[in-house]
Amino acid sequence: MNIKIIGVGKLKEKYLKQGIAEYAKRLSKFCKFEIVEVPDEKAPEKLSPAEMEGVKEREGERILAKIKDREYVFALAIEGQERTSEEFAKEIDALTTYGHSDLTFVIGGSLGLSPAVMKRSNTQISFGRFTLPHQLMRLVLSEQVYRAYMINAGSPYHK
Repeated sequence: MNIKIIGVGKLKEKYLKQGIAEYAKRLSKFCKFEIVEVPDEKAPEKLSPAEMEGVKEREGERILAKIKDREYVFALAIEGQERTSEEFAKEIDALTTYGHSDLTFVIGGSLGLSPAVMKRSNTQISFGRFTLPHQLMRLVLSEQVYRAYMINAGSPYHK
């Protein structure tokens, strides 16, 4: 099983790197886990709607270049479907049971994901209507993937 998180921008915060490294270590018992960073598009503070779409499009091209045809793609998007941890665990278990051994999660930049990335995704997932920094989402998602494996293993971690 291969789990990949594609994120826009370079993670700079030491505490986030440490947290992700801890979950990566824990996940190594279950799967190959990797984080792939793609460069964010440098843009001024104030953008027109057309400029915003251009930024998302260029970041989207970088994201799509890191996705192989066989990968099952989850796009993290506020308009995606919310899942409980148990539902997420069941979904991962079902996907792996039915032949999807490469799961990819995509976290866009501060402006979100391009229409092309959303179209390529197999499903969209939301962690609620809160706005969270996309860098923090890497850590939250890493923990939830680990939690899913723990739920599927019957571990008391989830309690």
